[in-house]
Amino acid sequence: MAFMMLPLLVSCGPDVIYEDYVTIPEDGWSKDSMASFKVNIDDVDSYYKIYINIRNKSDYPNSNIWLFLNVESPDGKTVRDTLNIFLADEHGKWLGSGWGDLFLVKYLYHHQPLKFVHPGEYVFNIIQGMRYDELEGIQNIGITIEKSTGPVEKE
Repeated sequence: MAFMMLPLLVSCGPDVIYEDYVTIPEDGWSKDSMASFKVNIDDVDSYYKIYINIRNKSDYPNSNIWLFLNVESPDGKTVRDTLNIFLADEHGKWLGSGWGDLFLVKYLYHHQPLKFVHPGEYVFNIIQGMRYDELEGIQNIGITIEKSTGPVEKE
C-alpha cells in the first residue's frame, strides 16, 4: 500500500536540513506498509538531531506506538532500531502539541546529536510495530533532521 506525501506546511528553521511527512490512509496504517524518506547528507563533519514525528488523532486507541526504524546508508549498510514512543501520559493526556483532535509528538532519536559517516543518500524506513493489521488513529509519520552545535546538547 502506498502512502501519500504531505507537502511541508510549516517554515523550517535555519538548522532544519530536512523535514517531511507521509500521510497514513484513513483506513489505517497496514503492518505491511512502510513510510520511506530519502535524505541527502553532504556535510559529514557536522552533528545532527533526528526526530521521528507522529501526528495522532484523539481517537488513537493506545498511549504509545512501537515503530521499527531502518536507516540505510550510502555504503549499503542498514541500522535497525525498535522505538517505543509514548503519545499520552499515564492519565491518558496526549503529549506534544495539539490542535483540534490532532496531536504532534516529536521524538528525539538518540539522546545525543549524531554524525553521518558517509556523504550521500540515506533512506529512513519506518514500519508500525503495534500488531494491528491496520493501525487506526495515526494521521502522519515524519522525520526532521536538524544541524546541531555539537555532540552533547541540552533539550
